[in-house]
Amino acid sequence: MSQALLGLVALTASTLLASGSLPRALSAQPVSAEISVGPRSPDSRALPTITRLRYDGGGDWYANPSSLSNLLAAIEERTGIRVSRRPAEVGPADPDLSDHPYLYATGHGNMAFTQIEIERLRDYLFAGGFLHVDDNYGLDESFRREVARLFPDIPLVDVPAEHPIYHIFYPMPEGLPKIHQHDGEPAQGLGIFLDGRLALFYSYESDLGDGWEDQGVHGDTPEVREAAIRMGVNLFVYALSATTTP
Repeated sequence: MSQALLGLVALTASTLLASGSLPRALSAQPVSAEISVGPRSPDSRALPTITRLRYDGGGDWYANPSSLSNLLAAIEERTGIRVSRRPAEVGPADPDLSDHPYLYATGHGNMAFTQIEIERLRDYLFAGGFLHVDDNYGLDESFRREVARLFPDIPLVDVPAEHPIYHIFYPMPEGLPKIHQHDGEPAQGLGIFLDGRLALFYSYESDLGDGWEDQGVHGDTPEVREAAIRMGVNLFVYALSATTTP
């Protein structure tokens, strides 16, 4: 994505947030059972989207295939920000990595990066990129190993409940919502902060992607799916608008 387009989207997001009207007007609208993706204009590929991060190691990085399209549709409908409703995908060493402001990684199994992929991801995050890793159950051990390779001197820490990622569009006073049972532990929002900016967000014991999928896939209640969508909207708006947010 060009810097000019990203700047325009960030300005749009900031304007919506400053007005204060959209969150209140839309906060009562529950997420639909299934959000259909209609035809888009030819220039939709130039619009911001969410990009799946491919990785090796055997984990299913492509899990929850309907999740990101549903979330993108909700983002446009609720915020008014024009987005491409088709998620993209990219590898950590691909030359266009920097064109993707919101990387999303999920899966159940092993995540593994080569040394060059580690270096490219580190450069991407220090340059202002945003990575959301969403444990779909079973990813935790390998992710913590790889994030320690990414940032050996920067700890993965709790993201406090007062951080803008929980309030930037929808208020989430209790922090990351619990979507699926997994090991029965509370949901945890963890992060890596670079120069005061939350550059990497890790949703653990939550499984947001399952809450974004079509309703018939997991049978989540409307309330649970609404919480997942609201958190997803916050993540997207934060990724596009925050550069040095504390």
